[in-house]
Amino acid sequence: LIEKRNDLITRAEEVLNKAKEEQRELTDAEAQELAEIKDDVRRIKETLGLEDDFREMAEMEVKPEEEPKEERALETRSVKVGKETLLIREDEYKAFDAFIRGHERADMTKGANGAIIPTSVANWIIKKVYDISPILERSQKFNTKGNVQIPYYPADSNVINVAYADEFTALTGSAGKFGSVTLTGFLAGALTKISRSLINNADIDVVGFVVDDMAEALKRFIEHELLIGTPAVGQTPAKVLGLSTLTNGITAGSATAITADEVIRLHDKVKDAYQNDAIWIMSSATRTALRLLKATTTGVYLLNDDISSPFGTTLLGKPVYVSDNMPDIATGNTVIYYGDMKGLATKFAEEIDIQILREKFADEHADGVIGWVEFDGKVADEQRIAKLTMA
Repeated sequence: LIEKRNDLITRAEEVLNKAKEEQRELTDAEAQELAEIKDDVRRIKETLGLEDDFREMAEMEVKPEEEPKEERALETRSVKVGKETLLIREDEYKAFDAFIRGHERADMTKGANGAIIPTSVANWIIKKVYDISPILERSQKFNTKGNVQIPYYPADSNVINVAYADEFTALTGSAGKFGSVTLTGFLAGALTKISRSLINNADIDVVGFVVDDMAEALKRFIEHELLIGTPAVGQTPAKVLGLSTLTNGITAGSATAITADEVIRLHDKVKDAYQNDAIWIMSSATRTALRLLKATTTGVYLLNDDISSPFGTTLLGKPVYVSDNMPDIATGNTVIYYGDMKGLATKFAEEIDIQILREKFADEHADGVIGWVEFDGKVADEQRIAKLTMA
């Protein structure tokens, strides 16, 4: 029954995946087949449940003085298989156990006296931690298929002229010329394989851990592209440009240091109308450098500790976010972004999609975890964001 149930579920996944790959709805025949599969799986689950119920009833009815029936003379033991509990005959269990022990397993080593020493996998995984800024969450997001065109009205075109006028004198007309930012879509993906031996011999959800790590890796990649971008190089075309095309900002007087005056000038590059939701984004090393800056007149540190702020610090009253994707202070590097990140427009034709591939790598005794995302990001409103670039 369990094997039949698993085959039915596999067939249902094949039908659904086929429709998804072909980007279409289910046909009537496929919908009918899935409905029948659902009923069959439900009946099998009910049957498995009844087996447990009747077994409990039978055990309650047996009196201590009664001799066990001949058909129940063989001892059994309960064995957990996934979420199911199976009854295995004791003699068959011992035979299988002896067969397994006759082979040297990957998680066993032999001691000097020939004894088998098991190796356990600890239930704690040490993982490298990354700092990620909320630039994606704070950007202006569009979840749609196809291209997205965002119109903008250039502030420096002087398209609307206001002047004193006399009665009965016609005004001189002017026409506004709109520009546009176009968001397309670039596909990115990642694949990793997990040993089935590790999955089977670990007391932790290794697959779940890798799925979460895959999602975080894709998010780190997206953040890198939004902050740094991938401009065209030689014959290689550009991909996601992100903030790399931003022109609003200042250049530091030094290639190795930032002054308090430059921080203030950068702050004021963003219009007051956009200051409410403004944030700072920089690397950890840059934040350390700013921690040491003091106002020239008062001697008060510019970067203040604030437990109510996301990273625990504020700069000129605005929260400071740290990203490992931001470059450190060095010649020509753009080391700080400041402003309202809604000035960056992002489009997702396909949100982060993560799947587990069990059959593809079965001949390698491994499971696969694959992740895909299709997105784009460009500066849509330069007045909202400013950058500081080292000399």
